[in-house]
Amino acid sequence: MTETAPQNVELPNDVLELKEKGNNALMAGHPLDAIGFYSEALEILGEDNPNAIILSNRAQAYVKVENYGLAIADATLAIKTDPTYPKAYYRRGTAEFALNKPKQARKDFKMVCNLRPKDKDARMRYAECERMVKEAAFAAAIQSAETTPLSDSYQPNDIVINPAYDGPHPSGGDTCLSRDDFEKEDALFAAGNLPLDFVMSAIQCFKEQKLIHKRYVARLLIHCKRYFETLPSLLRLSVPDICGEETKGDEPHITVCGDTHGQFYDVLNIFQINGYPSATNPYLFNGDFVDRGSFSVEVILTFLLFKMACPECIHLHRGNHETKNMNRIYGFEGEVKAKYDDKIFELFLEVFCHLPLATVIEDKVFVTHGGIPVQPVTLDEIKKIKRGCEPPESGLMSDLLWSDPHPFPGKSPSKRGVGFSFGPDIAESFLEQNGLKLLVRSHEVKEEGYLVEHGGKTITVFSAPNYCDSMGNKGAFIHFGKDCEPRFTQFSDVPHPDVRPMAYAAGMGGLFT
Repeated sequence: MTETAPQNVELPNDVLELKEKGNNALMAGHPLDAIGFYSEALEILGEDNPNAIILSNRAQAYVKVENYGLAIADATLAIKTDPTYPKAYYRRGTAEFALNKPKQARKDFKMVCNLRPKDKDARMRYAECERMVKEAAFAAAIQSAETTPLSDSYQPNDIVINPAYDGPHPSGGDTCLSRDDFEKEDALFAAGNLPLDFVMSAIQCFKEQKLIHKRYVARLLIHCKRYFETLPSLLRLSVPDICGEETKGDEPHITVCGDTHGQFYDVLNIFQINGYPSATNPYLFNGDFVDRGSFSVEVILTFLLFKMACPECIHLHRGNHETKNMNRIYGFEGEVKAKYDDKIFELFLEVFCHLPLATVIEDKVFVTHGGIPVQPVTLDEIKKIKRGCEPPESGLMSDLLWSDPHPFPGKSPSKRGVGFSFGPDIAESFLEQNGLKLLVRSHEVKEEGYLVEHGGKTITVFSAPNYCDSMGNKGAFIHFGKDCEPRFTQFSDVPHPDVRPMAYAAGMGGLFT
């Protein structure tokens, strides 16, 4: 969209300079810097003199860092300041769409179309919202009739492996098993049965930008779904008693990693630094394995392959990006359909819906993707959360996936537009009530890869360095030994093939690149 000048207000030179700096930072892929410049400009203008352009631009920067609630607030104030400024409606519609509110987004994009009748992009966004509204209505209409998940009816046996396939086979060798041995092949994907040689061959295949066959992926996903649905929503883990061959360091530990977001080659770098997963070198990956990065299929398949080879070597939490709506916007859906097909994507969604939500390590450290509820809650209540569904808009599951900490006491509406943010008093009360000493969460990019706050009671860890090839942040992971004292390792990004982040995002996804 071409920027127009609402309000016909001439801005002071210092404000114009800050606005330009913000625009340049945003264009260069540094939204946090942009937010700082725009905020400084708005502070100079004062609360009684807001500017629609700067507010709309800051809203766009907030969208880039998934602070949709703040984006909606800025865009709404921009609309109030100048109801004829189309970009304000455009920004608010974008944030509403990201929050899976296509009806509200449709209204805003319709307003853009009214204000700019020749804007093809706005018409496309409006049409996408219209399609989503109709899809949701259709899904609601047939929901009662749909009782059988795809994993119960899908037939991997019907998938033929072409002789030209040169990837690995779980049975070993250069050829797949015959139809007479399909039962044996399927049994290889049950938890604990998958040969580690196949896992490592698959990783090498991924490194070379090749894929393992769809039949093996289908078997893997079906068995993973069945395995995860047997687990409670809250896991309890102990640090190994001994070090193994893969363990880096002198003391047994468990490694906790944050968001990896499809950055497959950075995941391999974690393994290079810290050793591959094993029963004596276990990992806990704290959600958001997919989306944004364009090697999300390779990341999640690597994790799931290890899980089926040795369930004790890797543990996985659901993040807010292991959800259907986020996958539609941020690229994973498009990536799976490009590399496999829509049925495989549906099987991935079933797996995501059954992932555990939290873990307690050594009865001391609570780990979850987003954060904690602002109301008192017990570990037993978390353990009993019903899964097998997309997260509701509010409630305990939503809080665990979406919440963020803030530095001041009490609660406040989340900057993301979902749930609340929690202060140090709420974190301390949760830990004390449940006999814990530390909260570990992810969900937010941090410049150093981690951040300790709330007087040392809350830690954020983020494991996707140079997030989206633009943020310049470090990645980090945490070792917890028997004493449960956090020991941090930072690392930088490594080169990857020339495929840009969000390469598979289609439709509305282009709004978020």
